[in-house]
Amino acid sequence: MIGISKLYCGAVEASDALRYRGHAAKDMPSHLLQFAEDKKPVVVWNCTRTCNLKCVHCYAGSDAQRYDELTTDEAKTMIDDLAAFGCPVLLFSGGEPTIRPDLVELMGYAKQKGMRVVISTNGTLITPEKAEEYAKVGLSYVGVSIDGVPETHDKFRGVPGSFERSMEGIRNSRNAGIKVGLRMTINKRNWRELPEVFEIMKKEKINRACFYHLVYTGRGSEIMNEDLNHEETRQAVRLIMDLTKQWFDEGGKPEILTVDNHADGVFVYHELLKEDPERAADVYQLLMMNKGNSTGNGIGCVSWDGEVYADQFWRHFSFGNVKDRPFSEIWSDKSRTDERSELMFRLKDKRPFVKGRCATCKWLDICNGNFRVRAEAATGDLWAPDPACYLTDEEIS
Repeated sequence: MIGISKLYCGAVEASDALRYRGHAAKDMPSHLLQFAEDKKPVVVWNCTRTCNLKCVHCYAGSDAQRYDELTTDEAKTMIDDLAAFGCPVLLFSGGEPTIRPDLVELMGYAKQKGMRVVISTNGTLITPEKAEEYAKVGLSYVGVSIDGVPETHDKFRGVPGSFERSMEGIRNSRNAGIKVGLRMTINKRNWRELPEVFEIMKKEKINRACFYHLVYTGRGSEIMNEDLNHEETRQAVRLIMDLTKQWFDEGGKPEILTVDNHADGVFVYHELLKEDPERAADVYQLLMMNKGNSTGNGIGCVSWDGEVYADQFWRHFSFGNVKDRPFSEIWSDKSRTDERSELMFRLKDKRPFVKGRCATCKWLDICNGNFRVRAEAATGDLWAPDPACYLTDEEIS
């Protein structure tokens, strides 16, 4: 994640993060978590694959079918292990997590074990009653996927009226006292609607948003050709920066992030070098502390059936199953005795293994090789350059 408000608008200083150096991730404030040194993983648990929508870019390929899932007891055993391992956050995702009947019980259990609990949802099923239940068990954050203005969003989701139902879910969550935010995957269909999305946020008093770059996995691989080209990506990120700065200038304090393309951090740094060199020096320090892409290190994923992945987009390669072996053991395996443990080892530090322009890039310590799964999807080579990196040869030399 690249915090546009943190970096470009000065919402976080390097000194803020330095105060927590040496602290365990679970003891750090949530807005500084990405700067933790120990990088115990935030775990995305796709607690179900079932979903009431059928989004065109769904990385999990979810639909309305029922799938084999971890039982409540199996899930609690997993949560016990995650908490003991020091994982600071458990993110309930899907599918649509609010469909799972034991969601409240499991969120409460994770909270009792000392974990922060968040959910990633389409929001359409969050009634006022459900929102109150979520608030009572201590849900920290609800991230709701919005893909543009109502017409665009409904086309993405495949269900007419889904935009308004999602907004109702946001309002219900906010009224229950839960922090809410938007999640938007930018692509050719919707990136020019970013100004309208920011206006929706202001109108609805939504102060947080994550803007995702498209990852070519699940149904997202079917719309790979709808990803932004490099110039469009630069324009989109610059637009997000400008809209965030405008909001700050108006007296607001939004938390705006871009996700799944660590070239964004270098781009922000380059822009600041032209506008505010003193701030650029502070941003460089923050980017070095962030350490770039943390797939297989600072973020991990457990699927609905217990399979462990490097992140939520790596569904073609499992490191093991929590029903057979605890997540903590799977994640810490450094044996290099088979393909799974070898890949786990390499993902902990990708720099010696990346190829092409990535291998000689001056920003490798800041980017950490960007998104390997996107490189593999586009080229067939896991260690090839990420095709979504939009930095020019001159910028990286």
